Amino acid sequence: MRLAELSARSGVSTATIKYYLREGLLHPGQRITATQAEYDEEHVRRLRLVRALIQVGRIPVNSAREVLAALQEEGLGRTRRLGTAVWALPHGPAPDDADPATASARRTADELLESLGWRPGHLPPNAPAAPPYEMLVTAITTLARLGYPCTRADLEPYAHAMEQIAVDDLDMVERYAPEEQVEAAVALTVLYEPVLLSLRRLAQAHESYHRFEGD
Repeated sequence: MRLAELSARSGVSTATIKYYLREGLLHPGQRITATQAEYDEEHVRRLRLVRALIQVGRIPVNSAREVLAALQEEGLGRTRRLGTAVWALPHGPAPDDADPATASARRTADELLESLGWRPGHLPPNAPAAPPYEMLVTAITTLARLGYPCTRADLEPYAHAMEQIAVDDLDMVERYAPEEQVEAAVALTVLYEPVLLSLRRLAQAHESYHRFEGD
């Protein structure tokens, strides 16, 4: 398909597609003349992912480029490729190790993960800390500093709920062809986080009404 058809199929303007090409977010098409190229279904799929990252996830172009580069590391298994790509997503501020509460938060996070038997992404013990782990430490530090519940026992019910969500996530990913699964997992990670947040708030409203207002 030509550029105009790729634009129509993907819903992305030709100007934006050209920008993504210049920035290395989309691989070039097959050159057929000096000024024209041919594109295929892989370009349509990649454009969906780029839109998910940049337009929905509000991820900077440089970070999106890192995610896409990780997806192309075909020498890695699917788990490592997915882990590398998701680790490249924005995860908020790193823990402040100058804050006395951070060391305690790390102990709580470590106790929690050990009790669950989790080792994120099956990283080797000497690997750099996974960004989601660092984000968890920052969140626990903030909770502790403000005096809200954040012990291992407080966090475990949420972690167990997330285990089921992870199962549902990967069940959804496996609906895709094997060559599409890692890209789909990254896109769905970005696209479903607003869904999870909105459903949590709706569930809270529902539970609050029935708990405090009665029938």
